[in-house]
Amino acid sequence: MSSSLSLLLPFFLLLSSIAAAPSSVQTLHTKPTTLFNPKLPPRTLSSSKKFEGSSDLVHLRYHMGPVLSSHPINIYLIWYGRWSLPQKLLIKDFLLSISTSDLRAAPSPSVAEWWRTVSLYTDQTGANVSRSVVVAGEHADVKYSQGKALTRLSVQQVIGNAVRSAPFPADHKHGIYLILTSDDVTMQDFCRAVCGFHYFTFPSMVGYTLPYAWIGNSAKQCPEVCAYPFALPAYMGGGGPGALSPPNKDVGVDGMISVIGHELAELSSNPLVNAWYAGEDPTAPTEIGDLCEGLYGTGGGGGYIGQVMKDREGRTFNVNGRKGRKFLLQWIWSPELKACAGPNALD
Repeated sequence: MSSSLSLLLPFFLLLSSIAAAPSSVQTLHTKPTTLFNPKLPPRTLSSSKKFEGSSDLVHLRYHMGPVLSSHPINIYLIWYGRWSLPQKLLIKDFLLSISTSDLRAAPSPSVAEWWRTVSLYTDQTGANVSRSVVVAGEHADVKYSQGKALTRLSVQQVIGNAVRSAPFPADHKHGIYLILTSDDVTMQDFCRAVCGFHYFTFPSMVGYTLPYAWIGNSAKQCPEVCAYPFALPAYMGGGGPGALSPPNKDVGVDGMISVIGHELAELSSNPLVNAWYAGEDPTAPTEIGDLCEGLYGTGGGGGYIGQVMKDREGRTFNVNGRKGRKFLLQWIWSPELKACAGPNALD
């Protein structure tokens, strides 16, 4: 369950001040990059929820449930609909970058450093969210087994079909399931209220309680909502600052990756909706990604996304991944700093 469309919440939460930034920085194995802090218009539907389960600012507390502490966390991917090989490789490179701690493979600031904030969350035994992630299995549902219009219940049937067809097991101890829908698939509340959500399957539907997250490709449906800031609302009409250039030249998938990161962070720290969240209602929690929605760097707030980087080709990013990949990921609430944090912080 996740965060709000409104950019106001993180503005009150961000505790770091705008730092004086150098005009350029050099990162290992990359072209020279420049720092900038663009001020962008609010998203469309900014008074609605972008992610599942947002609520007003309240105290983040631990509710005694488990976190994903297994080494490694097994991720099972369900590609629902039609996906190109480059799109699949891009998303898998992001997921595998979480465990890529070698700076020669992924220079700082890296995806692995970004995940360290998530790994600070513990369960009642003191076990931390794991820093080790593997793609343990994949299933391609190219025939749209539940049609092209999914609901919150039918998406569980998608998982059940994948498990019963035996491309991968019902891994209820160490696994999580990511259902990624192509740009021609609609989902209940997609674009209107959510870009992604996480929950767990019902035994009556799947046979097991399995933590999962759903994220959709918004490229053809609502990129200005779910692939923001790589697409801007139509009302801008070319005025003001333009949309940021996606780091991998795919507005839909680059937008998805930011949502995947958001949902994966919350799924890992609150897999059964009884661990880390704010509020008294577990059906509408504020989670560790929600608290920092819209913040990508130092100096975020007041319409600014924060200091991020731009390479010579104009592509915008704030973290590096494996195989030379670059990504733009929102910051995550740190339980140590009591503030939003990211590896590209300047202070």
